[in-house]
Amino acid sequence: MTELLTTDVLGLEAWQVLLVLLAGFWAGTINSVIGSGTLVTFPVLVGVGFPPVTAQISNAMGLVAAGFSGVFGYRRELSQARAVVPALTSASLLGGLAGAGLLIVLPPEVFGVVAPVLIVVALAFVVLQPRLQAWVRSRSARADAGEAAARETVGADVPRGPVTGTLWVLVFLAGVYGGYFVAAQGVLLMGILGVFLLGGTLVHANAVKTWLSLSVNLVAAASYLLFASDRIDWTAVALIAASSLVGGSVGARIGRRISPTVLRVVIVVVGLAGLVSMVLRQVNGS
Repeated sequence: MTELLTTDVLGLEAWQVLLVLLAGFWAGTINSVIGSGTLVTFPVLVGVGFPPVTAQISNAMGLVAAGFSGVFGYRRELSQARAVVPALTSASLLGGLAGAGLLIVLPPEVFGVVAPVLIVVALAFVVLQPRLQAWVRSRSARADAGEAAARETVGADVPRGPVTGTLWVLVFLAGVYGGYFVAAQGVLLMGILGVFLLGGTLVHANAVKTWLSLSVNLVAAASYLLFASDRIDWTAVALIAASSLVGGSVGARIGRRISPTVLRVVIVVVGLAGLVSMVLRQVNGS
């Protein structure tokens, strides 16, 4: 009965279903700690046989569920950041729409060539994240004295406007990247917000990052539904959505007990495995 269910109904073997579920749960856990869960789920989907573009689209849609649980957890910080959220959301939505459009319009062969490069870029963000965070914290500490008067006016250390043109453009470009590839867009956004967001703490930056990532994934998912429904594998979407939703909720507690360094190593190892798999597909012409 189990074999019939996994082969004839889901289109996957039992071990493949379990592997995708585990990857989705692990991605939800990772996203609650350092982000970049796509670097686990995307290579796994490719590894069990999904074409790269189908894996990318289905993965992005499935991880929307984890985004909702993350946003709910940061609802207080997002309320405090309401002075900047609308403008930054518009940048993310437009960027995500542009990125999703590129993924839909460009031939699948282009993604097959570009994706390995983007995996390398995403892995670099993950590896360099500790230094990036240290730089952001150092910059925030140096800016504390100059922002003291503004904080007294606002009444709290919360993000404040206006959103500068530089910040808006950078968030837009991060949205384009996220709409096309998704992986490590959270790490990229944290670097941008940590440097260019006026006021607030890193917790506020993380909350805004979580909301913007969800915005990109939502607009990308809507684009895929309207214009690329034939490339969506609903089995992959359902498995990733269910497991990442649980991972996003449970991961906040589990993640506090796991070293971020260990998680980062797992991301890099799985990402490199996916990179090798994609390169071999290109070399073999499959």
